[in-house]
Amino acid sequence: MAQHSKRKQKKVQSMPVLQPNAAGVDIGAKEIFVAVDGDRDRNPVRHFSTFTPDIHKAAQWLKEVGIESVAMESTGVYWIPVFEILESYGFQVLLVNARHVKNVPGRKTDVQDCQWLQYLHAVGLLRGSYRPPKEICAVRTLRRHRENLVKTAVSHVQRMQKALTQMNIQIHHVISDITGVTGLAIIDAILAGERDPRKLADLKDPRIHAEKKIIAKALIGHYLPEHLFTLKQALECYRHYQKMIVDCDHEIEKCLQKIENHGKSPQEPYTRPAPKARKKRSHDPNFDLGSYMARILNTDLTQVEGIGATTAHTFFTEVGTRIELLKFPTEKHFSSWLGLCPANKISGGKILSSRTRKVENKLATALRMSAQSLWHSQSYLGDYYRKMKARHGTPKATTAAAHKLARIIYAMVKYQIPYDKSIIEEREKFNKERKLKYLSKQAQSLGFQLVPA
Repeated sequence: MAQHSKRKQKKVQSMPVLQPNAAGVDIGAKEIFVAVDGDRDRNPVRHFSTFTPDIHKAAQWLKEVGIESVAMESTGVYWIPVFEILESYGFQVLLVNARHVKNVPGRKTDVQDCQWLQYLHAVGLLRGSYRPPKEICAVRTLRRHRENLVKTAVSHVQRMQKALTQMNIQIHHVISDITGVTGLAIIDAILAGERDPRKLADLKDPRIHAEKKIIAKALIGHYLPEHLFTLKQALECYRHYQKMIVDCDHEIEKCLQKIENHGKSPQEPYTRPAPKARKKRSHDPNFDLGSYMARILNTDLTQVEGIGATTAHTFFTEVGTRIELLKFPTEKHFSSWLGLCPANKISGGKILSSRTRKVENKLATALRMSAQSLWHSQSYLGDYYRKMKARHGTPKATTAAAHKLARIIYAMVKYQIPYDKSIIEEREKFNKERKLKYLSKQAQSLGFQLVPA
């Protein structure tokens, strides 16, 4: 008789559980789904409303079943109240990037999402996004709100320019800034009923280089009531937002006054070197932001070429002080978090791509803007930016220079050291010798000889 061999049954090997007291939360606009391990409760998946009392009920249920750590997927701003309430109950809360927790295609429901989050968190496959402490988050919220106020104020300036153009008043082509002393004085006079271009031109501030006759010619327009009405409302909105920006600056200054210096002890106050002379921009804060940043960070980042007080403030609100920066072991980790270093994709021993990752990081954006300001700088950093721009083009040069700036400020804040110009001077000297050697070689190839002037 033929003997039938039994089929070998494959044993499914599950991954070892590294975090047994883990839960997963899927957050929506109206309800949240919370999942725990099946052994914790008869109903391991529950859904709650997003009302505050219901979120507290969810936190209390998680406490009852012995949960210690919670992972949630970042969705808009819906996660913020859930994160803060769960954190207040003593949970370790991980905010996870949605790209890192994609499930198998065809298994996309709220229940399965929270169960998938719980499983990935239990086996240790999730890393939480970086979030600074509460006092720094408070300043960050105010700074981002101020940015939105500035953008809205600028949109009303554009509406003012549109109304002036529709009346063929070309004052914004003669005066660089219509929201300056001269521009606002002329617009106020126009709205008050003044139509004589000579009287309007007499309102010119002495700092304006344009001649009065050119300004008077630009103020001869076709005044219509509907355009004057839109100009009036745009001006009122602009001034209202300017007042809101001033109030926001006062609130930011109050928060900064409460934050202590975590670098040195109070017996050793930080002495800030003389700040560089920089032209004040129209949207800069109404207080000495650079002094606050130098005191809190225990080093003056504005001494670096291209770094201003607003960039230093962005670093503080997005990262924090030296204590928070220690969460990034090296400058490579810090640059990777900013998305300013190559992200190598290797397959079969070949590099398929080395482009930087697409990261929405406000500090990386600020550093890129600082890098672009190095175009006219005569320092080593300026030479580096221009060299990279000639070699690779503007986008890659901007990223490379921003990467270098990130490494510099990382070292300054982490090691509590000032900006050492001697190192940069050595690099500048090396750069100069390299340029001279290249020019001498090129001159010899053409039959010439360089002679010092």
